[in-house]
Amino acid sequence: MGAMARVDVRWFRIAAIAEAISWTGLLIGMVFKYLVVFNEIGVKIFGPIHGVLFLAYVALAIVVWRREPWSSPVGVCAVLAGVPPYGTVVFERWATRTGRLTDRSETAGEPVSLQ
Repeated sequence: MGAMARVDVRWFRIAAIAEAISWTGLLIGMVFKYLVVFNEIGVKIFGPIHGVLFLAYVALAIVVWRREPWSSPVGVCAVLAGVPPYGTVVFERWATRTGRLTDRSETAGEPVSLQ
């Protein structure tokens, strides 16, 4: 299970960053649609991309929540982090910093440093 947890955590991190990047594309598309050229091509391109990445992030958040020792409030926060722009990256950084999101294969058999 250690190797599987490593893959899940890695994909969760990738999904968190990709979802945030897609938010950027969607927000830029919205600026162009409503303020600059009044053309919705950016939204038509980035809307579906963002939708797929959002769903992937939520699915991976649920998978990691079940495999990591997260409390219900932490798991719910992980899922809800996909709603506001860049919330996925904020959650991922927080979870990593507080030890809630770890790559078990890297720390297996090594003492954990608190520094």
